[in-house]
Amino acid sequence: MSHVLSSVAWPYANGPRHIGHVAGFGVPSDVFSRYMRMAGHDVLMVSGSDEHGTPILVQADKAGMSAQEFIDVNHRLIVEDLTALGVSYDLYTRTTTANHDQVVQQMFLACHRNGYMVEQSQQVAISPSTGRTLPDRYIEGTCPICKYAEARGDQCDNCGNQLDPVDLIEPRSKINGETPEFTDTQHFFLDLPALAEALTEWLDGREASGLWRPNVIKFSQNILEEIRPRAMTRDIDWGITIPLPGWEDNPTKKLYVWFDAVIGYLSASVEWARRQGEPESWRQWWNDPEALTYYFMGKDNITFHSQIWPAEMLAHNGQGSRGGEQGPYGELNLPTEVVSSEFLTMEGRAFSTSRSIVIYVRDILDRYQPDALRYFLSAAAPETADSDFSWPEFVKRTNNELVAGWGNLVNRTASMIAKNFGEIPAAVELEEVDRALLSQVAEGFTTVGKLIGTHKQKAALAEAMRLVGEANAYVSTTEPFKLKGDDQRERLATVLHVLAQVVSDLNTMLSPFLPHSSNAVHLALGGSGQFMPMPHVEEVTDLDEPDRSAYPVITGDYSGMPRWASRPITAGAPVIKPTPIFTKLDPSVIDEERRRLGLLDDPDADGDSPDDPGADGDDPDAEGDNPKDPQA
Repeated sequence: MSHVLSSVAWPYANGPRHIGHVAGFGVPSDVFSRYMRMAGHDVLMVSGSDEHGTPILVQADKAGMSAQEFIDVNHRLIVEDLTALGVSYDLYTRTTTANHDQVVQQMFLACHRNGYMVEQSQQVAISPSTGRTLPDRYIEGTCPICKYAEARGDQCDNCGNQLDPVDLIEPRSKINGETPEFTDTQHFFLDLPALAEALTEWLDGREASGLWRPNVIKFSQNILEEIRPRAMTRDIDWGITIPLPGWEDNPTKKLYVWFDAVIGYLSASVEWARRQGEPESWRQWWNDPEALTYYFMGKDNITFHSQIWPAEMLAHNGQGSRGGEQGPYGELNLPTEVVSSEFLTMEGRAFSTSRSIVIYVRDILDRYQPDALRYFLSAAAPETADSDFSWPEFVKRTNNELVAGWGNLVNRTASMIAKNFGEIPAAVELEEVDRALLSQVAEGFTTVGKLIGTHKQKAALAEAMRLVGEANAYVSTTEPFKLKGDDQRERLATVLHVLAQVVSDLNTMLSPFLPHSSNAVHLALGGSGQFMPMPHVEEVTDLDEPDRSAYPVITGDYSGMPRWASRPITAGAPVIKPTPIFTKLDPSVIDEERRRLGLLDDPDADGDSPDDPGADGDDPDAEGDNPKDPQA
């Protein structure tokens, strides 16, 4: 058994999440974490809402709210959405807690003491109309390297190079189109060049392990070629105080979200341990060299997880070229793997909230089963290449695979048992066809488990569904519905016993992907209680400032997770006539949903999406400058 840390990208608290977000961080991390718990590992799954940065101030102003009011609303929305999706966090918290402030400040001081936080002047962009500092991702212009016309102020999405706003050719504000003014100001920079050798050694070791997806490791190694110091403070009044004399009393100088947000993985782990009444227990996941750590996000956040956050940990550990002493959190483990997904598009277009090309998680869960969404996002996962969500494909996969494949197998197995026996019958004598199916399914635990454990979830789900197909073929071969006479009763009992065992095993195998319906399948075959533990929302107060308003977190007790293995079914368990596990979708929902999105030219349109050459990505007004928000 290993300690396994699942570090899940922190959504930016500027609004509810859309399905492109959860395709990158939500569903993959949950499938992996559930499987690893079932395989016997001690998993700690943490994340939270990222709530600092200028974009919060900008959008709060637009909404006529204070920043705190604005994030309180959005944090609750995100918590509710992720809980409804079934993401099994041990703790989903937020970055505006006093605990997070303390951990971030301690990390900063450790990096500063070891000489990796250097003070120097920087040109920052100012909005001429408001006098407020513009965040890097709110500035757009032409990339000086590849000449891409829509590069952002922090990086060019075309060539992948990191940038500063002042580097851009003809920079402009994404808020109002005005040309920013640049002024010199003092800031602290993380001395990445002094950490480059250690980063290179670590990444080369990760490449040698063969674990990382090739696109992720190559991108991570390439960005080291142009490494330079990066600013870790900003001219802003919404953020974490810089804990140094001459800085801590300055209300307009704060630690930058780039520095603060990635530390959330550590601070959330510390908060979880404190809430468990074992304040040092987080160290089992962070200081034990045998612990495994995985980070889940979208591809535009690779830089922050394979360079910025590892560099912060190396600086805290005193492991760069300047040396130094370990900080207060001991020798922090660098990521075992950065599990980055590519992008999910929608009807062939990039998600864009400003153009209403978006499907929010809560909207789709209001109308469809959560496991139907989880199934689609796993079956069409953008693991190593962009993939597309379309309503025809969603309906097709739901009806042809979930309903006609898995749901049909469960329903007819339970129906035949209920009709003929009223309980799971005991097997009498197995024939070769019975043993062959039982053997195939039993072997599936090894095959499917290995695929999930190495982040090949699309292939894992495909293999599990192939076994579903084998079980349905077994029904066609054995024809239990034709075994009617008394002289065939023992054979009928054996076939239905085999089917019950196979459905039980396949339910276990599919449960990381389909946790909600796995509970229903468990009950349909005479089980009792909850098969797959689910997360819940809990209202808590700040650990260090209890007078502050209570806020919601996601947590759960997952100690009752079933083992990743075949469990013999219980002959005699009562089985009643089942109700369908999955809801078949009427094809009319395709046009209904496309019409909601404005993708039909008129009510009589044939459903084809019109061309949209301008749909080139998320709007920064919508997604902000969050370093860990997939498709930010």
